[in-house]
Amino acid sequence: MKTILGLLYGGKSAEHEVSLSTARAVIEALDFNRYEVHPIFITLDGQWRKGDILTAPVATIDELQFDGEHKPNDLSAFLAGDVTYDVVLPLLHGTNGEDGTVQGLLEVLNIPYVGNGVLASSAGMDKVVMKQLFEIAGLPQVPYVNFLRADWEKNEAQLVAQCEQALGWPMFVKPANLGSSVGISKATTTEELVTAVNYALQFDRKIVVEQGIVAREIETGVLGYNDPQVSVAGEIIPVTDFYDYDSKYKDGNTVLQIPANIDDDVYANLRDMAIKAFKILDCSGLVRADFFVTANNDIFINEVNTMPGFTPFSMFPLMWQESGLPYTALIDRLIELAIERHTEKQQLQYTQN
Repeated sequence: MKTILGLLYGGKSAEHEVSLSTARAVIEALDFNRYEVHPIFITLDGQWRKGDILTAPVATIDELQFDGEHKPNDLSAFLAGDVTYDVVLPLLHGTNGEDGTVQGLLEVLNIPYVGNGVLASSAGMDKVVMKQLFEIAGLPQVPYVNFLRADWEKNEAQLVAQCEQALGWPMFVKPANLGSSVGISKATTTEELVTAVNYALQFDRKIVVEQGIVAREIETGVLGYNDPQVSVAGEIIPVTDFYDYDSKYKDGNTVLQIPANIDDDVYANLRDMAIKAFKILDCSGLVRADFFVTANNDIFINEVNTMPGFTPFSMFPLMWQESGLPYTALIDRLIELAIERHTEKQQLQYTQN
């Protein structure tokens, strides 16, 4: 019998388009002899819409954005549906999908789902909470300052001064709760810092300002549950000033060196740090761990992404492919891990008898 797979994508997020690209790539790779694929599209305004069962890959992204006519088109109708999913694959990036919200819904519904749980998803989405947990784990990081929109509106000059005193130029300004480099800017002057913060505040109420350093950008993929494994490392060599949204998803001209040209001892340290980050956030399924490596081989963890992209330009599947796990087999493994975690969770008792 085929595994009934709910494919969840789209979302009320600034990374909606990224999710559509990921969904199309995954559908292209799925074994339709193994899976009965049910597309579940979430619109930009949060409407849930179920499409007809897929029997083959779609030709364009537009085909994934059905209008919902004569189909359930809200969450209550979706929950009242008559399909029993064996597993759900959430291909949601950013807020309202990668941040623990959808994961919590699936937990309440007791449906197995691919990827990280509520805690890991929410902590991994919030860069400030993530950095605080990394600090507890003893993972080295670049210096940073964080604040809320309300603080900025009341004390802009004071916070600018704090950044200039605690950090050196350049600085990178980021929304705390977004991925895919959405809303990120590089600042080299006070004026650019103010502009960058105001831009980032369009996407989130919490801001992180990080010290810029001269370093290579090295990543690893982590895959597993109780016994996480780490892929070969990959290096991002951006053509632009930094690895921004366009470099990741539009231009396609960023150089990805896989495996990265690093010493064995550097890789060993990256692997150990990636596993430590995976465990401190209580991750499961998949994580992409991002690092800075200086010319002196000093290593700083930048962040982890609990739902890395699966587009043709994405590092996570490329690193696992180089590690001997092709794209289709990687998806199969993630689904196996989801069912493994769910099966283990069913063993918990909810009474004291």
